Amino acid sequence: MDKFRMIFQFLQSNQESFMNGICGIMALASAQMYSAFDFNCPCLPHYNLAYGLGILLVPPFILFLLGFVLNNNVSMLAEEWRRPQGQRGKDPAVLRYMFCSMAQRAMIAPVVWVSVTLLDGKCITCAFCTSVPVETLGNASHPGLSQGEMKRVLARIPCKEIYDGQEFIANEVAVRYLRCISQALGWCFVLLMTMLAFLVRSLRPCFTQAAFLKSRYWSHYIDIERKLFDETCVEHARSFAKVCIQQFFEGMSTDLVATRCHPPRKAPEDVGEAAEKLLGITDQGTMNVALKSWHRCRPPLHLHPPALPSGNGWAGEKQPPVHPPAPRREVAAYYSRV
Repeated sequence: MDKFRMIFQFLQSNQESFMNGICGIMALASAQMYSAFDFNCPCLPHYNLAYGLGILLVPPFILFLLGFVLNNNVSMLAEEWRRPQGQRGKDPAVLRYMFCSMAQRAMIAPVVWVSVTLLDGKCITCAFCTSVPVETLGNASHPGLSQGEMKRVLARIPCKEIYDGQEFIANEVAVRYLRCISQALGWCFVLLMTMLAFLVRSLRPCFTQAAFLKSRYWSHYIDIERKLFDETCVEHARSFAKVCIQQFFEGMSTDLVATRCHPPRKAPEDVGEAAEKLLGITDQGTMNVALKSWHRCRPPLHLHPPALPSGNGWAGEKQPPVHPPAPRREVAAYYSRV
């Protein structure tokens, strides 16, 4: 159990590297899924286009959503977007930065799928086989066939075993023509995505460096604040449970003393330490009020001295600013010599 806890803590402390690894694994998995996928074109005029474009676009959309689902920051972004204004404002630039960071990672697997699909050429061949220019590549002078019958014959181009239009256009000619177009689109798509990634990663900070640094700083702050708040809540819950259980057994011990005259045992020292960690919140109602106040009225980002035990510093009361302590004699003597 301790090993799993250590692994979980390591993943939390290296969340960005972990998410990059997850995105890379999803990209490799998408390419492996396509290679293992049994592509069977229906070879019917009314279904080829829907099937081909569906295989090209639907799996990338699913992979894109999975990229968001596997990202732990989605709940943090939704919470920050939906929380009440309170005493802390919400910066739209920080929310945009968080969403763009998640979207960039989630786009890796869909881009790989679309690139592999276009470079393979099966989807484009199936989807647009009825649009092959027979006048240019084949023989369009064959009599006795209507436009609908011609499309029905051309729709069988991806299915070599049932294609019966060799007198119009050779099957290999049509397949090579469509695959050439598909591969050209695939390389253009790869080039476009590479250039877009380059512009996003390198040029954006150059034009808005101050805004970029501010958004990145407060994005990290929101993530760290949420983690520390969860850790503090877990620590408070553990201490609260320990004290409640100790008081329960103390009550049972008192009853046993009254009936059997056994001396009560001394309370362990760790229970006293747990009581100190409760920070004055020792009942369910007060804890619920504190959690509700954290959600509705986040404290302003302005450090102040610790509130008195009778105050409600967590509820958003204004406190005087902190004045830095006077420097020590050694530091003052050093600066006087300088």
